[in-house]
Amino acid sequence: MDFNVKKLASDAGVFFSRAMQFTEEKLGQAEKTELDAHFENLLARADCTKNWTEKILRQTEVLLQPNPSARVEEFLYEKLDRKVPSRVTNGELLAQYMTEAANDFGPGTPYGKTLIKVGETQRRLGAAERDFIHSASINFLTPLRNFLEGDWRTISKERRILQNRRLDLDACKARLKKAKAAEAKAAAVPDFQETRPRNYVLSASASALWSDEVEKAEHELRLTQSEFDRQAEVTRLLLEGISSTHVNHLRCLHEFVESQTNYYAQCYQYMLDLQKQLGSSKGEIFSGTFVGNAEATSPPAATSPPAVAAATLPAVPTIPVVPTIVGVPNTVAESVLNPNEVKPPASGTRKARVLYDYEAADSTELALLADEMITVYSLPGMDPDWLIGERGNQKGKVPVTYLELLS
Repeated sequence: MDFNVKKLASDAGVFFSRAMQFTEEKLGQAEKTELDAHFENLLARADCTKNWTEKILRQTEVLLQPNPSARVEEFLYEKLDRKVPSRVTNGELLAQYMTEAANDFGPGTPYGKTLIKVGETQRRLGAAERDFIHSASINFLTPLRNFLEGDWRTISKERRILQNRRLDLDACKARLKKAKAAEAKAAAVPDFQETRPRNYVLSASASALWSDEVEKAEHELRLTQSEFDRQAEVTRLLLEGISSTHVNHLRCLHEFVESQTNYYAQCYQYMLDLQKQLGSSKGEIFSGTFVGNAEATSPPAATSPPAVAAATLPAVPTIPVVPTIVGVPNTVAESVLNPNEVKPPASGTRKARVLYDYEAADSTELALLADEMITVYSLPGMDPDWLIGERGNQKGKVPVTYLELLS
């Protein structure tokens, strides 16, 4: 019990001494031992590494999981050292809804078929996203988190010890300085005409006492200096290890970029396949809808339908639509629907840049290559999602969604 009380008193004295030294340094009333420039650069580099690693880690977590509630849940599971439950991605949830909607609408209908195709692609996108998140978490987030929770905590602990050693060293220097000043003052020769003999004896005794105090302060200074130098060397070695940390983070960054590249390449391929499927079936869907409507309600012979043209695109003069009679060919309608026999308008055609490759579904459509330039215009009665495209001697229908119309 006595030992604990003495230790507590000793620790309290050391704490009080450090607090006084720190306060006097802040007020400019005490000298401070400065570290060398190389050591200061190592400290600044370590602080910079820690700050930017924290920011990169937090923002990467936001990128991989935008939902803050889900991030908090994952953080709690991680701190409790429990496995994070599997969570359905947004793409997989959307795929589930699309599939259920297709079953309700009828999987055999055009809308139902398209929902099933898009839903399957969304499911594949969701699975690719899950793999990317898992890979990025292991190969990138985990090393950054290990640095902050492992290496950096060790560095911070040793830096705090070094700070305490420096305060002890400066406090010893201050005590030694005061002891030497008092010793010099006590050793001054007294004036025997002004001073009584008794005061002279007291002055000599005080000089001897201050000499002992100086020796004691010098001994403490040597000990604190040795402890400070040893702790500075330990801290220096840890700070120099930041270079190897950068090398490790660089390797992890390369792995993160590779995972992200594979993820986006998969997404691009999935969407490209879906786009081709929808593009090849789009003409059949709209063609079937048009024929079904024409057979259900044929317009009167004397009535001409209004000309429907794509916005901002010129249209050729309106051609009367003749009702279709079963078994009798309709030459006017065939001439309108056959792009190869349609002549472009005299003026007002526009240039368009192709955004994606497009494979023609039949002879009435024009196959496209990404980034090529073609001439486009609209015909009366055409679906607004389609245009007539020309490339040299080739001509055919092209989907508007694959084009960027130029002024």
